[in-house]
Amino acid sequence: MKISIALIGNHDESVTAHRAIPLAIGLAADALQIDATVEWVATESVSAEKLSQFHAIWSVPASPYKNIDGALTAIQFARRNDIPFLGTCSGYQHAILEFAQHVLGFEKAMIEKSGHVEHNPETEMPLISVLSNELIENSAEITLASESQVATYYQSRKNPSEKITEDYHSSLGVNQDYLFIFDGSELYFSGHDKSGAPKVFEIPQHRFFVGTAFQPERSALKEQVHPLITGLLQAAVEMKIATA
Repeated sequence: MKISIALIGNHDESVTAHRAIPLAIGLAADALQIDATVEWVATESVSAEKLSQFHAIWSVPASPYKNIDGALTAIQFARRNDIPFLGTCSGYQHAILEFAQHVLGFEKAMIEKSGHVEHNPETEMPLISVLSNELIENSAEITLASESQVATYYQSRKNPSEKITEDYHSSLGVNQDYLFIFDGSELYFSGHDKSGAPKVFEIPQHRFFVGTAFQPERSALKEQVHPLITGLLQAAVEMKIATA
């Protein structure tokens, strides 16, 4: 079985996550005994025609993206077409923005200033804002909701606990003042840190639509197969079979 995965972002070999992601996909593909190819799709080059060629879409770390509209378009395409999607770090942040803007109707939802200008330093609705405690090159514990889709992927890797520890490289996070806008929506925050801040989301009605504030791809630097990346690839296989 051969699947293809689009990596949405502006490739930079100096970014640790960008080096790690192809390795992480390779490890997961080997574990599943499938052939997975990856292609970097720059945010300026996103189109429906291009994205329709892939079985999964991964919105990758490192922002600001050169074209935020391209990044949001790719996320929206995956969400609307039930294409397996993973957003990590910046990808997680932009997936939350995409949902807030295009599903909930909060067009002014944006990322605020963080050291350098992300997209709109004077936004009226800083849905993604600067963390009080940066998680740069650090790890932290997360508690997963026991009934969540994400928890089942970790449990399938012989980890019966709903507490996980993951690696981060981020100074931004969800502004908890705006969490209420997601109440009753399809987007479900299924993982939180010790302070109660959201670190994982999923859309349970979707084939696979998951975002993480952490960077699961960094597991590849320890030569470890990550359960969420395995889950993404399994969903991509299902996508290929369903659309064959």
